[in-house]
Amino acid sequence: MRIGIPSETKTLEGRVALVPAAAADLVRRGHEVFIQAGAGEKSGFSDEAYAKVGVKLVPDAAALYEAGELIVKVKEPVAGDLALLKKHHLLFCYLHLAAEPALTKSLLDIGLTGVAFESVEEDGGLPLLLPMSVIAGRIATQVGTTLLHRPQGGKGKLLGGMASTPRGKVVVLGAGAAGGNAAALAAAAGANVVVFDKRQDRLAEMMAMGPNVTALYAYESSVAEEVANADIVVGAVLIPSAKAPRVVTEAMVKTMEKGSVLVDISIDQGGCFETSRATTWKEPTYDVHGVTHFCVTNMPGAVPQTSSVAISAAILPYVQRLAAGKEWRDFAPLQKGINVDGGTLVHPALQGVV
Repeated sequence: MRIGIPSETKTLEGRVALVPAAAADLVRRGHEVFIQAGAGEKSGFSDEAYAKVGVKLVPDAAALYEAGELIVKVKEPVAGDLALLKKHHLLFCYLHLAAEPALTKSLLDIGLTGVAFESVEEDGGLPLLLPMSVIAGRIATQVGTTLLHRPQGGKGKLLGGMASTPRGKVVVLGAGAAGGNAAALAAAAGANVVVFDKRQDRLAEMMAMGPNVTALYAYESSVAEEVANADIVVGAVLIPSAKAPRVVTEAMVKTMEKGSVLVDISIDQGGCFETSRATTWKEPTYDVHGVTHFCVTNMPGAVPQTSSVAISAAILPYVQRLAAGKEWRDFAPLQKGINVDGGTLVHPALQGVV
């Protein structure tokens, strides 16, 4: 099969879907692999590194999409990509269509088949979402800590505190991969951490992190109480492939101290704060009721070298199946990952998006 790896076009997105070692595996299996010139540079992978393993370099996006049948990228297509995608393409990337009715309609109009990383399910988990969730969780705490600094508009508080001063407080909504990693980093920094979830096994895992971590069932009244005096709130609520529920209301945001920080990891799926709206790394924050909001839709794109290696390793086995022929449709994990199929919206969690 002809496999195309385009440059990412989302604002300040530096990842590449397949690193040279992964592309080499596909070449050895007899596939033609094409990459847009410069696609791997921001992740630390030169055109020469790809050419050395037999990947064919093409000069621009138009040539890439013309050459490829299976298009493997990281983030959802934006305007420039959509103009080049065709009905015969098989698109494999993050799509997050639940929060993107316009994109959904565009893909349906094109008539292609789109398999979303975030919708691929295997053994009860989301293997292609997991590595980026881990990274996003850690970035959320790192960014939130920095945004508490006074020059960034924060309240001027050191998250871990010190002798004679109080510790900062971090509230994390969701104890999955993203929320769990956000909580772990905040706890390691010395903050008092409160984690909310509805699964007892996850709550037990959070409690085991240490004496400065409290794990609570996500009652609305309890969330409101803890958010009111939090320094940082991290939203990491996930309903697979569906739009995220609004867990923190605007009324709750109003109760927070000015200079506090909200970080919404769930923003790819629409966000779990009522006051959330998508931002980019170019303009990552905005203020509502004196509270700084960070709602960047591609958080792991800030560390493309780490992220590209991680996502490439996760997706390669699935790319191999997709490239092997039509029998990939009989493989349940990929079957569950199909969002749009030849002009039809097929994923049950997306019904009603358009």
